[in-house]
Amino acid sequence: MENDLAHAGHKRKPNWYGTKKIGGIPYLEDLEITGRLIVIEGPDASGRSSQIEMVTTQLEANGFAVLNTGLNRSELISEGILEAKRNISLGKRTIALFYAADFADQLEHKIIPALQAGYVVLADRYIYTLMARNTVRGIKRHWSSNLYDFALIPDLVFHLNVDPFKLVHRVFEKRQSLDHYESGADLRLSDDMFESFIIYQQKLAKEFEYLKQKYNLISINGNKSTEQVNLTLQKQIDRFLDKSQ
Repeated sequence: MENDLAHAGHKRKPNWYGTKKIGGIPYLEDLEITGRLIVIEGPDASGRSSQIEMVTTQLEANGFAVLNTGLNRSELISEGILEAKRNISLGKRTIALFYAADFADQLEHKIIPALQAGYVVLADRYIYTLMARNTVRGIKRHWSSNLYDFALIPDLVFHLNVDPFKLVHRVFEKRQSLDHYESGADLRLSDDMFESFIIYQQKLAKEFEYLKQKYNLISINGNKSTEQVNLTLQKQIDRFLDKSQ
């Protein structure tokens, strides 16, 4: 692998999920990019952040410029999402639209510019988590698919598959509590927060099985050690980047 940032990839037209020629961003008709978009999906406490950090370190050591991004990181929208999640009276579609706005802002102002500059963009979750959450909350898949038809199609998407019972123990090890939204408490699945978390994560895992088939997600056994998971991820990422030179 050459340590030359200009060779992150050949100049090319991006692919969009929408059926329109240019996706949902009309003024980007002539957009060309040289960077690569790699996504790591997975439930809360699946180890995504650790993997993003390790992969970033290795890619930078190999000479790549790397940009990290993820959900709820838009300077424009993130505070609004936190407030919306605290306001339990807001509807499920309202919350979904907040997250879509956050994603759109980051896509336009962070992801696309970085890809134009030849960066490898590592996304800590992407539209797939958002669509899975929507479906579990009773929103039609078709609605979510249309909502995100402006999204760029990533070059690689990995999903860390972790047993829900392992997840809940990891959560308690890290912060001693369960997030209201991440545990599915808003869905009233159970009066017991622990049981609610398990049921919710099982529902998400089931939906991700559908998403893997539709969007070609690469399943990774996240039950293994951090080092073993990283070895699997890094090998596949290196192989892809070598081929795309």
